[in-house]
Amino acid sequence: MKAILNHNNEDQVAIAFNHQSAGFDDLYGLNTIIQYKRERVRERLLSYLKPESHILEINAGTGEDAVFLAKQGHWVHATDISEGMQDRLTEKVTNAGFSDKVSFERCSFTVLDRLKNKGPYDCIFSNFAGLNCTNQLGQILNGFDSLLKPGALVMMVILPKFCLWETLLFFRGKFKTATRRFFSSRGRMAKIDGFPFRCWYYSPGFIKRIMKDKYTLLGMEGLCTTVPPSYMENFPEKYPRIYSFLCRTEKKLCRKWPWNYIGDYYIASFIKK
Repeated sequence: MKAILNHNNEDQVAIAFNHQSAGFDDLYGLNTIIQYKRERVRERLLSYLKPESHILEINAGTGEDAVFLAKQGHWVHATDISEGMQDRLTEKVTNAGFSDKVSFERCSFTVLDRLKNKGPYDCIFSNFAGLNCTNQLGQILNGFDSLLKPGALVMMVILPKFCLWETLLFFRGKFKTATRRFFSSRGRMAKIDGFPFRCWYYSPGFIKRIMKDKYTLLGMEGLCTTVPPSYMENFPEKYPRIYSFLCRTEKKLCRKWPWNYIGDYYIASFIKK
């Protein structure tokens, strides 16, 4: 039953992101909070990466991070389940002149053993909760080992089971949103432009248990803990001083407990033993 559920959900995820791919960059490119999140993730990733690393990016989307990493001198094999996203990525990489640095492959992260380019890689990178679109995350993480060199980096940006900002919505009467992560063992429905798919939420503790035997934890870092989630997209423009204060506060607290566990996302970083 789980295998059937996941297969059907992958089809639904691909359909949703195929539909959004053409306007994805226009939709999110001007969102101040999304740009903040992307900068935070990149800053942390670059702090760990060795020069001229070979990176496997999963759920690569339209290639924003792949092009950025190529500009920093890295090689990226960018994968995604969505054909539409891969088309946008290919176009973006070609226009940027990085076809020698970025390669592409349409592949789900649930079947990484079928990759044509199996590495081995210096890093596996997954941004912005693509890994929440599966109920088989434990199996997926166990499959990383064969694709990585000793001492390689794994960095993932994941949605946890608890988000402070969402929980506070309880006091505004938005009970469904405030509690949606708490009761998600069977997944919760999400929508993109009306196209539904299911997502799951994973605690940092779950990730650490799966990774502990073969990887050493480098850090757990909260993302959008004091900074509001990106769906509150007008917040920075309405309250610029408060937003600036929240950004400064988050950078001071994001690696400390409990702030590293209660954001809209967390950045989980490991090194292969």
